Amino acid sequence: MIEVEGLCKRYGEFTAVDGLSFQVAAGQIMGLVGPNGAGKTTTLRCLAGIIPASLGQVRIGGMDIATDPVAAKRQLAFIPDEPRLFEHLTVEQHLNFVARLYAVADWRERGTALLDELEMADKRQLLPSELSRGMKQKLAIACGLLHAPRAVILDEPLTGLDPYGIRRMKNSMRRLAADGVAIILSSHLLDLVEEVCTHLLILKEGRKLADGSVAEVRAHYAADGDASLEDVFFRATGEAEDLRA
Repeated sequence: MIEVEGLCKRYGEFTAVDGLSFQVAAGQIMGLVGPNGAGKTTTLRCLAGIIPASLGQVRIGGMDIATDPVAAKRQLAFIPDEPRLFEHLTVEQHLNFVARLYAVADWRERGTALLDELEMADKRQLLPSELSRGMKQKLAIACGLLHAPRAVILDEPLTGLDPYGIRRMKNSMRRLAADGVAIILSSHLLDLVEEVCTHLLILKEGRKLADGSVAEVRAHYAADGDASLEDVFFRATGEAEDLRA
């Protein structure tokens, strides 16, 4: 569903992403992890068509994001860590606006179900300025999922959510995957990645260090076969110094 081949992104002489290739099939949840400056955000923005790649291909559902962006983006939802909302639109008007963009005829029914799932049914007439940080994140999630995308990219989706919201977000990711949606989850919360992801992609300095199922990556970097994902991360990125000091 998500196919990336030879992705490179350069800013002048600086290479942010270097020859990255991977796939995320329908029903998989891939955790994208790496230290700061690894190229995660740049990768996600290239996948979403927000910034153009310098080299390589990105296909969403077989559609090239560069040559057929409208068809590719119709199958995609990109939910960033910082919600981008319209200050003068209510929650319901946000959903209506997105529905018009994607030609979602039954948006009221879908929107109601999403707001109920995210515990925002009573926030329909509120403006973003009247919402908490977590509620804004929930609204961004509802807008992203309204058109029933087949590929979803989540960048630190739990930011601002309370414990109940976090649990529901985890359940939503599992439900989407069970429905055949391909998901990329970028997060520094390794416990979250370990709990919900089926696959793992580790980046450092724009290059791929590991790519495979969580079990495969753990087996490769854990000699005893029982290392935590945190241990795997530090071993893979070459930062396995004693952090207890």
